[in-house]
Amino acid sequence: METSILKRKLVNIKSPAAHRGFLGPDHTARAVIQNEFKDSDPFIILMDDFLDKKDTEPVGGPHPHAGFETVSLLLEGEIGDEAHMMRAGDFQIMTAGSGIVHTESIEKESRMRLLQMWLNLPKKDRWATPRVQDIALGSVPKIVDNGLEIRLYSGELAGMKSPIQNHTPLIVAEIHLQPGAETRQQLNASYNAFLYVVEGSVEVGDARETLTENQIGWLSKSTEVGESELVLAGGSSGGKVVLYAAEPQNHPIVSYGPFIADREDEIKDLYRDFRQGKIGHVSELPAAQRFSY
Repeated sequence: METSILKRKLVNIKSPAAHRGFLGPDHTARAVIQNEFKDSDPFIILMDDFLDKKDTEPVGGPHPHAGFETVSLLLEGEIGDEAHMMRAGDFQIMTAGSGIVHTESIEKESRMRLLQMWLNLPKKDRWATPRVQDIALGSVPKIVDNGLEIRLYSGELAGMKSPIQNHTPLIVAEIHLQPGAETRQQLNASYNAFLYVVEGSVEVGDARETLTENQIGWLSKSTEVGESELVLAGGSSGGKVVLYAAEPQNHPIVSYGPFIADREDEIKDLYRDFRQGKIGHVSELPAAQRFSY
């Protein structure tokens, strides 16, 4: 008997509001995902940060993380320092795991837009050895065809495979669609998946439901193992959308400040280790824990 393929459709659309960010009046933040982990698993948080800094007053600074991974896609501008600079179109996964300190500071005039996600780790990998993986725009697998461009940052899609190594199976793809251009892509049916429109609009599914700029659209999924099909088409003026899809981990987490854990006492231990200087800085990672593709 032939198994039917799940046709992905929009089941929840949200329009997260922008608010002033922690970096001051030049920082606008949009909480795309926040405080909804029961439904968003394994996605913990997704922030859309826009900074239009017009002075040279330093902002930001060092801070710790542990128990999860940060997944960063720079849409516009530059962020970082001379030792490591991310530019528009670059992508990074930082596995905080057992604990790491990193510094996000900006001293000069700057204009940038960054999507940064906190991704849950499998319970067995909660305290994994920290590592950083970077892929520059020029090395990102991509296809360009008939008004369609797909850049694949993580996972497998459209016959492509990213070099990024994943603890949690994860697809991250930036999809550009000219007006009316269409694509049909296969996803694991059990992956939790959503679309975030960063420019223009897209039409989703066979019903051609419209998703517009700065909207997040959650997609239907199945509890069964198998394939699913996602249909996307460019809106009236075209669109640029980021697809995130990942395997739910199906275990509860404790979240407090910059840390994710399985139990509250582990959070207390992490704060103690940070205060005692036991969590190392990302700049001190050995070469074996740094990957550039």
